[in-house]
Amino acid sequence: MDLFEYQGKQYFARYGIPVSPGGTADTVDEAVAQADRAGYPVVIKAQVQVGGRGKAGGVKLATNADEARLHASNILGLDIKGHVVRRLWIERASDIAKEYYASFTLDRGAKAYLAMVSARGGVEIETVAEEDPDAIARLHIDPAVGLTEADARRLVTEAGIDREAVDGAIGILLNLYRCYVEGDADLVEINPLILTPDGRVHALDAKVTLDDNAAFRHPEWDDFRDIDEFDERERLARSKGLQYVGLDGYVGIIANGAGLAMSTCDVVNQVGGSPANFLDIGGGANAEVMANALEVISSDHKVRAIFINIFGGITRGEEVANGIVTALGRVDIKIPMVIRLDGTNAEEGREILARVESDTVISAPTMLDAARKAVALADPATPQGSF
Repeated sequence: MDLFEYQGKQYFARYGIPVSPGGTADTVDEAVAQADRAGYPVVIKAQVQVGGRGKAGGVKLATNADEARLHASNILGLDIKGHVVRRLWIERASDIAKEYYASFTLDRGAKAYLAMVSARGGVEIETVAEEDPDAIARLHIDPAVGLTEADARRLVTEAGIDREAVDGAIGILLNLYRCYVEGDADLVEINPLILTPDGRVHALDAKVTLDDNAAFRHPEWDDFRDIDEFDERERLARSKGLQYVGLDGYVGIIANGAGLAMSTCDVVNQVGGSPANFLDIGGGANAEVMANALEVISSDHKVRAIFINIFGGITRGEEVANGIVTALGRVDIKIPMVIRLDGTNAEEGREILARVESDTVISAPTMLDAARKAVALADPATPQGSF
């Protein structure tokens, strides 16, 4: 789950990371009130989960109430790379002497956490990495050991952080690492991390991605979910506890496991189709879960065929098949579908599915074969009964 900037700053503050005080606003009047409360000059920032806000006109400085009203009016409703601005963050403007960069994420290849620090903050880190890779200090951290103060000092030294900012940067790095680990994040990033003229170091921006797999430990994360950011399909899926991402194609995808769901999307593309979604039903495929998934998929008017791709692991094949059969009885599906079932007790499962096969409910033995049939069924020129 990606947080908005203001949510990321709230998260940082829980772990003692200094951030600029401010408040949110959903209307122009609220924005002016927040600006008056913060004290001028203020920065008015569009809250969207995409980069390039400043270039798109989504970040403005206001020195008085009239300017705050003007900028808020222009930013609310602004379309930034397909994201419509519905909320603003207003904070007291900060004097900046230097801008730095700091982040923690997971390096899966190295099976370790990765810290990155640079004295070249305020620009996209990808650009820095491409133009001057030596400007980024990197350190792999053993999760069993953690980040020590010596590690943090080494990072800021190698990055070339200014002497007057070293102690503040070390303290923030230690707290940022704690936020990353204890806060169950996939990514925590500060860009820019600033040094003010009076020698203070604090986070001027916040990018936080939380690990959805840890949500059961954090009921408070529900406060971060902004249901208005999702389209109708995604809202329905969220209400049913499904991992769903809407896409622009016409073949509905249901799979158990994120890796299999992504592979299924890839195979559909490979055979000339276009996936309408990514839908991961998780480790199980019982009747209730399958019925919910089919309801979400069939609510998308663009879907012309459904590809159900299930690998039975701990959940046995016959249980999966019975779940699918029961779900088909609960949900009125008029869209043709192809089912590929493999894994534990797959033969028994296929025998169960064979009892409900028809012109529009078709089994396929392999993922590639199933993808081809689903894409063909999605073609209006394909007559029913062709398979």
